[in-house]
Amino acid sequence: QAQLIESGGGSVQAGGSLRLSCSHSGAKYYGYCMAWFRQAPGKEREGVGSIYTGGGSTRYADSVNGRFTISQDKANNTVYLQMNSLKPEDTAMYYCAAKPPNWSCTGLEISDFRDWGQGTQVTVSP
Repeated sequence: QAQLIESGGGSVQAGGSLRLSCSHSGAKYYGYCMAWFRQAPGKEREGVGSIYTGGGSTRYADSVNGRFTISQDKANNTVYLQMNSLKPEDTAMYYCAAKPPNWSCTGLEISDFRDWGQGTQVTVSP
């Protein structure tokens, strides 16, 4: 199993930006579907978006489309979540996750993701 380590969370005012990073120990050797999820207190974990590290294709949830961007630095085995125009409703614990190698990236079913990071908190104040 791969080890995922997130960083970059913090507190910001509405309208601000943050960038989260996720280092992936196994990404150098395989194509992975990697995704960002978030979970607010009292709510279910939801998918934010995904990237297939093999080709770089991305998908986003409607709630963040146009505001969030997922990218990667393949040389450093790192995936990023750039969050712009943040809203208070974006406040949550954000998790990086990866499916087993070479699985497709067509869905964000939580049960399909084998490896998870520890999470990083994002707080957006009004």
